[in-house]
Amino acid sequence: MNGDTAERISQEGQCSEDGFHGLLARASAFAGAVLSSIQALAGTTACKGVQIARLKDWAKENDCWIEDPKSLGVFSDRGSENEVYMCYDGIHVYKLNDFRYSDDNLTPFFERIPAHNQYFPDCAYDFIGFSQNRDGKVCAVLRQQLVVNAREATPEEIKAELERIGFHAEDNGEYFTNGIHDIFDAVPNNVLVGDDGNFYFIDTIIFKSDADGLDTYKKYSPNYSKGR
Repeated sequence: MNGDTAERISQEGQCSEDGFHGLLARASAFAGAVLSSIQALAGTTACKGVQIARLKDWAKENDCWIEDPKSLGVFSDRGSENEVYMCYDGIHVYKLNDFRYSDDNLTPFFERIPAHNQYFPDCAYDFIGFSQNRDGKVCAVLRQQLVVNAREATPEEIKAELERIGFHAEDNGEYFTNGIHDIFDAVPNNVLVGDDGNFYFIDTIIFKSDADGLDTYKKYSPNYSKGR
């Protein structure tokens, strides 16, 4: 991404002003066109690697490639899919998402972000662009408000809050569903309670209910417990 940090942050704000109808929608449409082309030529939807390679070129052409993630903030942590950077402004975090939970193509990722923002607007994601993580993998860059003075929610609190917004537990609490979307990895370190008493689902995994999300989660999650 060209220009100094101030210019970059300004561009990020412009990209995210209209939410899913901005940069995320354009990247999703481009990835979808790659999928449609490969499906027409080869009869397969397994094109994740090709989509990622093409999106990297697309990001550079559209000035939303971040060459050095350290320009965003200070590296903080690494989860199962996200590399986390604490923003220099002290009020945001950046997450470099490596598309782990998109199995053979990126459709689940581009469906997941607006779904998360619909259910959990208090900790919504802004889609900023693309970069490479410390392992050299191309990632989507997401920005999220930092939740300060928070504690981890208990499993009982998480279940009650999800039930309040219309989800119920399945598979002995392995995931929650409302029949439209399934929510995975809603565990204490991914759900916080702020000093305002509100719940912040900062890092869950969402699939459409008809998308074999449980099988994908079992396949890719290091946290999956087969003993449940």
